[in-house]
Amino acid sequence: MRKYAFMVYHKEYTQFLSDLRGLGVVHVKETKSIADFDDLQKMVAERKRVDTLIRLFEKLNGERKDVQSPEPARDTDKTEGMALVQAIENVQEEKAKLTVRKQAVLKDLDYMEIWGDFEMETVRRLKQSGYVVSFFSCPTSKYEPSWAEEYNAFLVNNFQSVSYFVTVTKGEQAIDIDAERAKMPEMGLAELHREYEAINESIRRNDERMQLLAVAECNTLKELDKKLEDEFNLANVLVQSDKHAADKLMFLEGWTTVDHVQNLEKELDAKGYFFRQLEIQDEDKVPIKLKNNKYAKLYEPITNMYSLPNYGELDPTPFLAPFFMLFFGLCFGDGGYGLIILLLCTLLKKKVSDSMKPYLSLFQWLGGMTVIVGALTGSFFGIALVDLPQFQALKDYILSSDNLMTLSVIIGIVHILYAKTIGAYKIKLQRGLKYSIASFAWVFIIAAMICIFGLPALDVHIPDRAVYILYGIAAVGGVVALFYNSPGKNIILNFFSGLWNTYNTVFGLLGDVLSYIRLFAVGLTGTILGGVFNSLAISMTESLPGAARFIAMLLILLVGHGLNFGLCMISSLVHPIRLIFVEYYKNSDFEGGGTAYVPFKKA
Repeated sequence: MRKYAFMVYHKEYTQFLSDLRGLGVVHVKETKSIADFDDLQKMVAERKRVDTLIRLFEKLNGERKDVQSPEPARDTDKTEGMALVQAIENVQEEKAKLTVRKQAVLKDLDYMEIWGDFEMETVRRLKQSGYVVSFFSCPTSKYEPSWAEEYNAFLVNNFQSVSYFVTVTKGEQAIDIDAERAKMPEMGLAELHREYEAINESIRRNDERMQLLAVAECNTLKELDKKLEDEFNLANVLVQSDKHAADKLMFLEGWTTVDHVQNLEKELDAKGYFFRQLEIQDEDKVPIKLKNNKYAKLYEPITNMYSLPNYGELDPTPFLAPFFMLFFGLCFGDGGYGLIILLLCTLLKKKVSDSMKPYLSLFQWLGGMTVIVGALTGSFFGIALVDLPQFQALKDYILSSDNLMTLSVIIGIVHILYAKTIGAYKIKLQRGLKYSIASFAWVFIIAAMICIFGLPALDVHIPDRAVYILYGIAAVGGVVALFYNSPGKNIILNFFSGLWNTYNTVFGLLGDVLSYIRLFAVGLTGTILGGVFNSLAISMTESLPGAARFIAMLLILLVGHGLNFGLCMISSLVHPIRLIFVEYYKNSDFEGGGTAYVPFKKA
């Protein structure tokens, strides 16, 4: 990145901002918070309203059974566009009120079913004639038959141990009974049914109107959103600009990428604007634009999910990419499921938009790795290949569960050592070689200890001379880690600081390595569940005749493996992300906190 300062005469500033936006390569430095400006907050709220409606209309258009495409955008100004937004929101509000009323009518309908069908108008006419009809309910055990003579009580219904009855009394006759007066709806059962149908019809018309609006106005709203975005960006740049020399000069700072420097300077020079390239200071929050090759770029969404790196550290994307792919395959563990992912993504790539293709490409890689892992572990749709006679010759080449657990631990050790190496290299880049020596020392200590104690555990023989050399490397590394962990400080302080770092590293390393056992556990769970559903499909259909058994087995397999596939997909995304964000980021001393490079340009 390159940092620039721009100084422009106030009467030329509007044109300058227009030219700068036309270039579209300068990320404006923000020194003031949007929250401090009511106008900007209002613009943000307007964009949220429009964005909500766009997502609703895209959903409605996606659900249409016909092939009618949304109409082209109309050219509207902001006033007309926001009036359209308000009109659409009014339609939404009308449906919300209808929905609330529908729920209330449903509640009344359920209650009136108990009382039966009668006209409330009849009750009102009786009252006008001097007779009062009262509605009561009480526990059935407390209902007194004598109330029929005293108060002209008529039992209407017994429901769930509750008696519902009415009394018909003359004038103001007092009713003294142990029962609760019922709160009745204003309409009878037939009227409520008519009201319910009328509400449903209104909702249907409302939905039709919204569907028509979705076709007619979706693209218009998208164009309105672009205009609002441009308005907001321009207003925000004006807010970030400083005034000098009695408000005659406008000052602005911004960032651009190295590949845009030459064109930016050429264009500004041609139009006579003053600018100067500035030195980047330590306190500057430099925007980040990730640059990766075609493969690593697929994993950038994972990096963005946590945090962008800051300007002074390495982009973790290319370093986490191969391990994430491996972790995903180990967690899924079944070659058949991996084949489904691979084939499905390959087919969908021909039909989806360009923005979705990178995600499908990512899952093609992940599915391919799952197929490889499934071949190594001998699992295909829950079937253990080693149990089939055709694959007996490959039994010695297929990983058992014990081998897989050991492999998970080895991968964990390698990944942590890899992360610590990246972390040490990052310190070298940021602070210099002498500050990274202690970190590199820990890498050599851990690697030496792994070779000394780990390789014999795997039945790998190391010559005695090599063992002595490794002990020597570990000893030298230990001295460096204890006495040179903070260059320039007192040797005693370094020693105690080194002891504390040793404690944290040793016990932290043990816990970190054990975390990788989840690769084995999650993968094994998926393959076992797949085998369980296969067994259920066979055992539960043994008594059925041929065709019926085939259909039943197919249903059990589809439902079972579909459920298992979904669970495996969730766990195979969650656990690798956890290992990357917790174990790798911690051991590589990842800081994060970077801000994305977003140049000032037309939407």
